Amino acid sequence: MLPQKKPQYELLGVQNPEKEQFIKFIQFDHLDIKGIIFLISPLGTCILLQIFGFSYLIQFICTVLHISIITIIFATCILDQILRHDDGTKEMKKIAMSIEEGAEGFFKAQYGTIVNLSLIFALLIFLVYWQKGTGELEKDEIPVGGLVIGLLEGGSFLFGAFCSGFAGFAGMWVSIKANSRVASAARSCYNTAIQLSFRGGYFAAVINIALAIFGISVLFLVIYFYCYITIADTQKLNEQIDKIPLLLIGYGFGASFVAMFAQLGGGIYTKAADVGADLIGKIENDIPEDDPRNPAVIADLVGDNVGDCAGQSADLFESITAEILSAMILGATLTHEANLHINYKVTFMLFPLVVHCLDIISSTIGMYFVRTQPGIPTKYIEDPLCIMKKGYRIAMIIGFFGFFFICHHCLNPLQYKDAWLYFGFCGLIGIAVSYLFIEVTQYYTDYHYEPVKRIAQASKTGHATNIIAGLSVGMESTGIPILIISVGVLGAYYLGEQSGIKNHQGELIGGLFGTAIATMGMFCTGVYILSMAAFGPIVDNAGGIVEMSGCDEQVRQITDRLDAVGNVTKANAKGYSVGSASLASFLLFRAFIDEVNFLSPTKKILDIDITQPEIFISGLIGACTVFVFSSWAMRAVGNAAQDVIKEVRRQFRENEGILQGTAQPNYKQCVEIVTKAGLREMIKPGLLSVLTPLVLGITLRAINVVRMQELLPAKAICAFLMFSTCTGILQALFLNNAGGAWDNSKKYIETGELGGKGSDAHKAAVTGDTVGDPCKDTAGPSIHILIKLYSTITIVMVPLFVD
Repeated sequence: MLPQKKPQYELLGVQNPEKEQFIKFIQFDHLDIKGIIFLISPLGTCILLQIFGFSYLIQFICTVLHISIITIIFATCILDQILRHDDGTKEMKKIAMSIEEGAEGFFKAQYGTIVNLSLIFALLIFLVYWQKGTGELEKDEIPVGGLVIGLLEGGSFLFGAFCSGFAGFAGMWVSIKANSRVASAARSCYNTAIQLSFRGGYFAAVINIALAIFGISVLFLVIYFYCYITIADTQKLNEQIDKIPLLLIGYGFGASFVAMFAQLGGGIYTKAADVGADLIGKIENDIPEDDPRNPAVIADLVGDNVGDCAGQSADLFESITAEILSAMILGATLTHEANLHINYKVTFMLFPLVVHCLDIISSTIGMYFVRTQPGIPTKYIEDPLCIMKKGYRIAMIIGFFGFFFICHHCLNPLQYKDAWLYFGFCGLIGIAVSYLFIEVTQYYTDYHYEPVKRIAQASKTGHATNIIAGLSVGMESTGIPILIISVGVLGAYYLGEQSGIKNHQGELIGGLFGTAIATMGMFCTGVYILSMAAFGPIVDNAGGIVEMSGCDEQVRQITDRLDAVGNVTKANAKGYSVGSASLASFLLFRAFIDEVNFLSPTKKILDIDITQPEIFISGLIGACTVFVFSSWAMRAVGNAAQDVIKEVRRQFRENEGILQGTAQPNYKQCVEIVTKAGLREMIKPGLLSVLTPLVLGITLRAINVVRMQELLPAKAICAFLMFSTCTGILQALFLNNAGGAWDNSKKYIETGELGGKGSDAHKAAVTGDTVGDPCKDTAGPSIHILIKLYSTITIVMVPLFVD
């Protein structure tokens, strides 16, 4: 795929690349089925485009686009296999239908609000760029005027928002279709139950990756062909091709915008129902989790789908999109400064898309290793986490070798022969960081380890000591991950510099791109890790269906075992997401500076002096907003949970037959309460996250009318991003890990330890779990969206910060 290599059509034995010769070669009467399959494969697409004279860039990106389309088709086949399984008894179907109706009702109402907000912000983006004009773009002779760039940025924002919304819907839909099938399978085969759960999670994850690749590839082609049509000089177009990634950032902002509101609304919904159901059911009335007598139980199960599935899927989509775009921008900047050949501009820019194609392949192969002995275990139930880790190791080995292979083919300039090797080791650092993050998160959140057992022991002496122990574990859990991130960033930066790539002044410039490669390394098994995350809510719902439908204790043991591991895999994915968000935000911070320097006609940002009062105060505001945002998100859960508790108490008080099992509770009333609360309460923290950097930047521009300092608003926004990112990483780690540890300390006691269910220790652990619920499923996951949202919105709105 590099300039010095032979044309790829020679792989077919075609020596003459004339169109007529190729057309004759591909006549169907000369081809067997293998030849036809080859021609419609990604490699066949690449060769076909090469023979017909399309540029190297078109060959490359169309091949990647082809892979994304094939992936979507394959994911649909996996979904079809899931849907072919039996969905259970009549009672199971009835419960699953109630969950589906509640989830789809909330989704429609929530996304109706998000659509209206998205249209308003798309119009704002268009007006900002239309008013600002083109600035440096005109000087560089890119034919993108103010009107056109406004349409591109606004349109890409809406396209990113649509793809993020679709990713959320796909994650929720597969969960509500898989849950009853997993519950049904648990009655006859443990292997089938775990495979259905994992493949449902795989579908949600792989659709995210494929949509991200598809959306970015399509937008890239649209912008490229617009420039190709309006520029007559191909050489001039090749010189400016590295500016295209800067025009794609609206796509990332749209994804972040939708993910923020989806995660907030879904998180408020699910945890309000969960907290209300646990406090009234387990503590006040001594009834089991998911007991059909609890009026909040259906709302709790619905919440798993709209929060842990729809919200999390939209979150993961925006994480992947932000990471791809930031790496593309840095790759484009590197090749521009190093004055590399156009073919290397293409491979360095589009390298992130190729890595995610590798991710799809390695994770798909790993998926087929998730299996155990068929039938119902008679004595020992094999640990589901061990079963999934077998597949993860396979995916990681394939990802390791595949990463070095694509580094050799994509990051191997003629003048820097060993660069690909150093970049490959940067990717190895990323793989190690992701693995260590998962292991550390598991240590702090799995009840097989000391931190969670410490919280459980503290529960013996009361509710307060449980809370104190959980806070302690959460705070302690930030230490090792920060060290891992620090070593990873420094190691990747130094290795990137060792690649030897220099600018025209002779300065080493490969360091930042090395950190981008490390981020890519984290994602070369991303689909698999995200599949394990989506596995969690599916088995949680399956357990609820089994409990409510009155299945045998043996079936409940299987779904309980899956559910306990699901809590760990969700916590692992949150730790993984924080790690990737940390590196992605670091790259986006650099991309913001590149965008400012690109649009600034005179001055460039070379350093940021935090002793300047405006810059220091901007940093403080950035750190403060993380805490205020967390406060509002958790308060929203508390307010909604109070309404649920009052409603459940009212039903128990007015109809004694509910607790006696002779009367049916009103599930719909609790569903309506949390639906309204989720829609109402998500607006305030969501708008805080979107408007704060805009208001700050506009205020600083007004101040700078008097101060008259070059790029003061842009430098102040840099401080805002820097402080909010550092604070957000720590806060997200603390909230996610503390919440996960509280949850699994309760699960540990429910296995029969320390008095088991119904004991005083158990009630104290339930209190800790309800405190941790909004931490780990509402505020915590929303924070790592917040820090990336700040980065994408500031990059899109750079014209507001540059005079």
